[in-house]
Amino acid sequence: MRRVNKTYDELKIGDEAVLHRVCAANDLYVFAHASGNLNPLHLPDKEGDGGETVAPSMWVGALVSSVLGNVLPGPGTLYKSQNFRFVDRVHVGDDLAISVKVKEKKPGNVVVLDTRVNGRGGDLVAEGVAEVLAPLSKIEMEETALPDLLVSRHQHFDRLIREAEARPPLVTAVVAPEEVNALGGALQGAEHKIIKPILVGNPDRMRAAARALKQDLAGYEMVEVKTTDEAAARGVALIHEGKAQALMKGHLHTDELLHHVVKSDGGLRTRRRLSHVFVMDAPGMPHPLFVSDAAINIAPSLEEKVDITQNAIDLALALGVEKPKVGILSAVENVSPKIPSTLDAAILSKMAERGQIRGGIVDGPLAMDNAIDIGAAKTKGITSLVAGQAEILIVPNLEAGNMLVKELSFIAHAEAAGIVMGAKVPIILTSRADNEKARLASCAVASLYVGWKEKAG
Repeated sequence: MRRVNKTYDELKIGDEAVLHRVCAANDLYVFAHASGNLNPLHLPDKEGDGGETVAPSMWVGALVSSVLGNVLPGPGTLYKSQNFRFVDRVHVGDDLAISVKVKEKKPGNVVVLDTRVNGRGGDLVAEGVAEVLAPLSKIEMEETALPDLLVSRHQHFDRLIREAEARPPLVTAVVAPEEVNALGGALQGAEHKIIKPILVGNPDRMRAAARALKQDLAGYEMVEVKTTDEAAARGVALIHEGKAQALMKGHLHTDELLHHVVKSDGGLRTRRRLSHVFVMDAPGMPHPLFVSDAAINIAPSLEEKVDITQNAIDLALALGVEKPKVGILSAVENVSPKIPSTLDAAILSKMAERGQIRGGIVDGPLAMDNAIDIGAAKTKGITSLVAGQAEILIVPNLEAGNMLVKELSFIAHAEAAGIVMGAKVPIILTSRADNEKARLASCAVASLYVGWKEKAG
């Protein structure tokens, strides 16, 4: 859009201009960063939608400069002074009208303008007087494309945690929580009443970890074992005995835990292949992003990918996605016999059409760009109910999935939670790199999945 100013000579008394702006929650975060004003009255609550949060008055006032600098007088204008009288408050979602009107022209290209901001129903929010140096020469310019700002917040995880907190705590056998991070994740889940942990491990090591956390394990059920292998076996046994509803990995290798899970005699296997589903909360994405499998199956066969896809769909359904859109990823979006993953993707898509994969819309092969970006999908001419709007990404192998998840986490600032699916109960795998919210979200995902299964019968 081209902007053309009005010079001092062109301006007339009574000239006016108006711009409109809707107050968004992200505006309040950006202003807090820019100004350093961290008054909690001006910051949206943990849900991130703003609610009745009061916008800072100086953010409201700053909107006047957008009219002065862009429209009237426009490019080339410089402030001399500005005063305000604030008569009402602005909240997230309010549609504001910001107007200026030339009141007086003074020597030295000085112009005085009345300034107003009107809010809900046209009610006056702020009024004042601006004195500016109007431009003396014509300036035409294209509206500048500013660098994008990414406000990193994780409202999807906030929602999942709130929903899980409203459920009865999930009784969870925590296997070998004998290290600070492993024990801390379980205790955080308990503090939020998302899980009720049964601590299975070496009592001395667990108490030492608790002391390091300045926590007291009195009141928590503890099951004493000597080794991590025994802890894994006992955790699985607690599921069979009906004393626990989920497993949570502590300070032991994933293989050591899953060894007891997949045993043909006394394990937790079902007809499904075990697979891990990451639930990613990426800033700017309108929905959680599910990625599978990036943790268990190294080079899955087509048959195994069927279970991996179905497990991911089931988890998405459990977390409130009505009809999950599943993108089967490859390097390209065209079927090529030279790239086996494209053949698998095409077959999986057809199997979903025939009802062999249920509950979601499956399409592939799709490359990463046209799976999640509608513009990229249109550029490639892809007509699909999934392309550009995938909620689940099924990767061709563990290497691709692991790299994708870490890129989302460390470059796109996504949070990663997730569970192992396909066993009789969900298995929560936590990492030492996980922060508090990621650990809580993993517990919440397991709780919501169990609740969904109970409703489904």
